[in-house]
Amino acid sequence: MSDIFIVILSTLGALFILLAAIGVVRMPDLYLRISVTTKAATLGIGLILIAAAVYFGDTAITSRVMAIILFMLLTAPVGAHMIGRASYFTGVKLWLDSHHDDLKDKYDPKTHKLSSKDTPIEKDS
Repeated sequence: MSDIFIVILSTLGALFILLAAIGVVRMPDLYLRISVTTKAATLGIGLILIAAAVYFGDTAITSRVMAIILFMLLTAPVGAHMIGRASYFTGVKLWLDSHHDDLKDKYDPKTHKLSSKDTPIEKDS
């Protein structure tokens, strides 16, 4: 019974990683590519790691797998956010069919400080 569970988990993990790879090729701009890889690849790697923990059935391996999954869940979104923010500030263009830019005119390009609705960006005269 555990063999079927392992096959299902590892196959789903491989499919999610495949979808992330296809998304990198198919998505039209950097920001959508970051979104696809962060979500799909993290889920795929997590499923494969869980399959490995079930396969080995050892407490030491299971604790390492859980630590790796926790580390990935904590670092992947932060890394993707930092890459996206750096890309936006350096001028990487959005996809031509993007209808809305949430950050447009809401940050100072010199200091990279974001404004809120309460505190608009002060323009130098």
